[in-house]
Amino acid sequence: MGHQRHAMRKLALIPLLAAVLAVLFAGHAFINYDTAYALLWGSDLASGVAPDLELELAPTPHPLANVAGMVVTPGIADVLSYLFLALAGYLVFRLGEEWFGAAAGAAAALLFLTREPVLSFGLRAYVDVPFVCLTLGALLIEVKRPRERAPLVLGLLALAGLLRPEAWLFSAAYVLWRRDVRLVALAASAPVLWALHDLLLTGDPLHSLLGTQENAQELERKTGPVDLVLYGPRRLGEILREPVLLAAAAGAVLAFRSRAHGPLAALALALVAFGILATAGLPIITRYLILAAALSCILAGAALARGLSDRRWAPVSLVLLVVLAVFAPGQFERLDRLERSIAIQERILDDLDALPESALSCEPVAVTNRRPVPHLALRFGLDPGDVRVGDLEGACTYVGPSSLEVAERFIFDRRDPVRTLPAVPSGYERSAGNASWTVLTRRTGTTTP
Repeated sequence: MGHQRHAMRKLALIPLLAAVLAVLFAGHAFINYDTAYALLWGSDLASGVAPDLELELAPTPHPLANVAGMVVTPGIADVLSYLFLALAGYLVFRLGEEWFGAAAGAAAALLFLTREPVLSFGLRAYVDVPFVCLTLGALLIEVKRPRERAPLVLGLLALAGLLRPEAWLFSAAYVLWRRDVRLVALAASAPVLWALHDLLLTGDPLHSLLGTQENAQELERKTGPVDLVLYGPRRLGEILREPVLLAAAAGAVLAFRSRAHGPLAALALALVAFGILATAGLPIITRYLILAAALSCILAGAALARGLSDRRWAPVSLVLLVVLAVFAPGQFERLDRLERSIAIQERILDDLDALPESALSCEPVAVTNRRPVPHLALRFGLDPGDVRVGDLEGACTYVGPSSLEVAERFIFDRRDPVRTLPAVPSGYERSAGNASWTVLTRRTGTTTP
């Protein structure tokens, strides 16, 4: 009974962490482009309609996200974004505690939840944070109850593998380690279900892989083995920054000396999985390394806390703390900029949702670029395939940013080939708008080309 109460007190940290994060970021959160499509496709599935996954520059469809989209709304996603961040931080703490002690776990969680990219991707509801939660949860179960709950471990990894394919390597490695052929079917379930998902909805079991490769080429993203070597370490550094990278390296040495093979093996698997995907033509982007960053934070937490119990290691811990302190002002500035950026982008999306439905009743609708398409489809019931991107000729309604500042804040991406607002053809008049958006409608009697 006492053990259960202790466990419940630890679990209470999750809503507490979520509340703290919500206060620090004033509750600001919104769904990103990829997740907006997942909710849109999930809504189609809930209505018995086959979603169109083959739209131009559509994101990679993640089967579990699409299923979740059947019941999750943008408002629910905002709340879940805080809960998933808190859960990820809690699992980092618990794994650090199991491997290196409570102080190491607490330091690891603090480091992880102060990484600007982690918070940025989490507050924009990317699927990468739930993926990290499922994978870390599987690791924690295995650490606490080795060999007793293998099906549960693989079950969580299978769910993770329906969000990110990196989990497939974890499942395969786990089966090889256990040497139990009875686990093969469960380990293989995620890639099989993902291929079946793509086959049923597109007719191509490799649609996700091929589509992601095509998008990476069209958006001119870094990919391939050469770019992996050149840019992979930089992407991890973008999350951790110099002090935590240094502490993680020290923690890796500490783990190796103390024969703590678990965190080292998990980190190696995460990095190898990232490398395999990059070599296969998938983009080398920062958020694909959040899992590796979480495991690195655990090692960094171990290096920082070891000085409390080992006087020989104390000078190392002290040096690492000094380095963290020196870089702390820059980190606080990044977090402050993030809070302001999230707030601005959330306001822009709220303004989009606030547009009157009557203003978009005349179709086809045109937009500046692809960014607002899934949000418009979710809010106004438009078919995203019918929304014209960058082509105003022949459109009945144009929805565009009210200023270049709004476009820079929300519409444009640094990889976009065109980052200028289109010229609006004659024959349109303003029918609605607000601080962020302008709606132009073709004047009655104007001939549509």
